Order: sequence, then C-alpha cells, then structure tokens
Amino acid sequence: MVFTGAGVSADSGLATFRDADGLWASYRIEDVCTPEALRNNRATVIEFYNKRRRELLEKQPNAAHYAIAELEKHFDVDVITQNVDNFHERAGSTRVTHLHGELMKLRSSVDPDLIVPIEGWEQKPDAKAPDGSLLRPHIVFFGESVPMFDTATRIAAAADILIVVGTSFAVYPAASLVHYVRPDVPIYLVDPGTPELSLVRNPLTHIRARAAEGVPQLVDMLERECR
Repeated sequence: MVFTGAGVSADSGLATFRDADGLWASYRIEDVCTPEALRNNRATVIEFYNKRRRELLEKQPNAAHYAIAELEKHFDVDVITQNVDNFHERAGSTRVTHLHGELMKLRSSVDPDLIVPIEGWEQKPDAKAPDGSLLRPHIVFFGESVPMFDTATRIAAAADILIVVGTSFAVYPAASLVHYVRPDVPIYLVDPGTPELSLVRNPLTHIRARAAEGVPQLVDMLERECR
C-alpha cells in the first residue's frame, strides 16, 4: 500500500494546502471548503475549484508518481491518496483510492453516488447532474464524512508493505491509516522533514528527501530486493 499526501504532488508544482505559503494562507477553509460555503456562496466555491482544476491541467506527474506506478511491475499495489489531483492515474497507477474526492469529477448535490467526469477545467455555476440537481465539486468538504475510508482501512489491514509519501499526518481520519497495518509490516516514509511519528510502532525506514527524489530511490531498492 502506498499512502500519499500533498507532498507527492508539490514536486509537480501544485500548491499544497497546509504549508506556510499554501492555499490556506490565501483562503479561509470556511469560505471555500465547507457545505455551508457551497450553500451560501456557491459562485466563490465553484471559482476556487475551477482555478485548482485549471492549475492541475497545466501540470504533469513527477518522478515520484511514475516510480509508484512502476511498482506494479513487481508488486500488487494499492495507492491510497489524500490528494484530489489525478497525477497517480496519469502516471499509470491502476488502483487508486481517493479519500478526499477527485478534482476532475463532479457529483450530484443530492445523490453522492451520482458522479460524472468534467471535461476541461470549468464548471458552470448552474450546471446540473442527470438527476436535475445542481452539480458540485466531487470533493470531501470539511465536516463531511470520508466515504472511502473503510475501503482504505481494509487495504491497510491486508498490506505487507506500507509506503508513506508527502503527508504531514495532520488530517484525520486519513492520518490514522498507519494504525491499521499489522505490527510486523515495514513502513517506508519518504519525507524531507520530521512528521509526528510517536505513535508508529512498526519497523520504520525514513528516507529524508523530497518525493521526486526519494520515491525513485526507494522503488529501486525494493525492486532490487524483489529480484
């Protein structure tokens, strides 16, 4: 299982949310990422995600995304990501679970299971779903449940190796996934900093590097061990 956060996409040039110069330094969560914001100021919320989508389409997957996809040549791989971009899919990963939604999809305002792709970057504020309701970004807003979390915990519980890339372990419930792996499962962490790991009891290897540098190194090491 590969568990990724914003750091894996930062090397593609996407702005992260929680860094000092990240998106939340320029926007209030309450204004663009809550059900109340969508209800009370729909145009602002739609514009915010249109900007994120346009930025995404201008960027490309980086070496970390491609290295993770390459793992499938030797391992049975599930990617669990907190990211809403589609870089993992564009790089070639075939089993990707998005915990917090997907930027390149929209969904019905009344039926969370009615999800449709969006062509291009722009969602019109009055665009409607097949059920007649207004479309909304397919994003898990703050205060909403994380529908794919149970799926992610089952994947974590079955994993023989856990690779963690580019997450601060600050967003719950996603950060708690490391506690669902068996205690003997090795964890490989790729992060240039020192995330909070005091509760991790598994065998841990920390590669102190940015994702685009450290993940290819790790994948090369695992492939050599596999051979």
